[in-house]
Amino acid sequence: MTKYVIRRIFSGLLTALIVFTLNFIIIKAAPGDPIKTLMGKDTNDPVLRAALEEKWGLNEPEYVQYFNYLTNALRGDLGTSIIYNQSVASMIGSRWGPTVLLGLVAAILALLIGTFLGIFAAQHEGGIMDGLFSMVSYALDAMPPFWLGLMLMIVFASRLGWLPTNGMTDVRAGYTGFAYVLDVARHMVLPCLTLTLVSIPGYFRIAKSSVLQVSNEDFITTLRATGMSERKIFDKYIFRNAILPTITLFGITMAFLITGITLIEIVFSWPGMGRLTMTAINQRDYPALMGIYLVVAICVSVVMIIVDIVYALFDPRIRYD
Repeated sequence: MTKYVIRRIFSGLLTALIVFTLNFIIIKAAPGDPIKTLMGKDTNDPVLRAALEEKWGLNEPEYVQYFNYLTNALRGDLGTSIIYNQSVASMIGSRWGPTVLLGLVAAILALLIGTFLGIFAAQHEGGIMDGLFSMVSYALDAMPPFWLGLMLMIVFASRLGWLPTNGMTDVRAGYTGFAYVLDVARHMVLPCLTLTLVSIPGYFRIAKSSVLQVSNEDFITTLRATGMSERKIFDKYIFRNAILPTITLFGITMAFLITGITLIEIVFSWPGMGRLTMTAINQRDYPALMGIYLVVAICVSVVMIIVDIVYALFDPRIRYD
């Protein structure tokens, strides 16, 4: 296991470097000019342009820009945002928490609810509840997340007035302590509910199909023939084998957490990484985009390593050494 983890860490670092390089090439090749954004559409002063390009290092050859940014990133310096004139690392740090909070809670709820419903549907295949859960799952899967979020906002915020419409806190109230926690929880309900609902179908389908597939394996039939109880067969053999694909889906969800909830953050004005990413893309903020994509690449690599290790814990047949 130790050798495998070391190999995976090395491959993860290599993957992050490749992703970093590809992102740099794509960002530079994309249309748009951050200097033009700073100057304004009606300003076309060559002297001002040259001064701004020199200030932000955009007058250097692209290979020089690449190695300069890579060298600084290895030291922990992700540069300064062209649009906000702030440290990219501090910007990511201030928006990391809200995104992780919202995405993690929604992912865990979707994992638990979707997996439970999938297992229940598999154990009662062909029944009324199986058909009902499957129908609801297909309906939720077909709904665009931003549309579902808007509908929930219209019903529970605008019409009923039970929940706030946007933001993470009520700034004017100035809550502190436990009241602040409750305020954040109230603001989380709608975006978290939206993310949970659109994520449940994936876990439901995978859990149901995995349980059905493992239940029809020959070794399960043999265990039943020996007289072993269905509860023991399920707990000890079916569940441990069927849960592995669900773990993979959860790992992928967590790996792409930063950019995966962008639309939800925009709809509910949630102050997270998704909104920061969209703003950086629209404004062609090169340092911010490079910093965000580098963090995403590292997160994906780390989570995939963790998922592989968890796989080994759940499935003793896996041997990495």
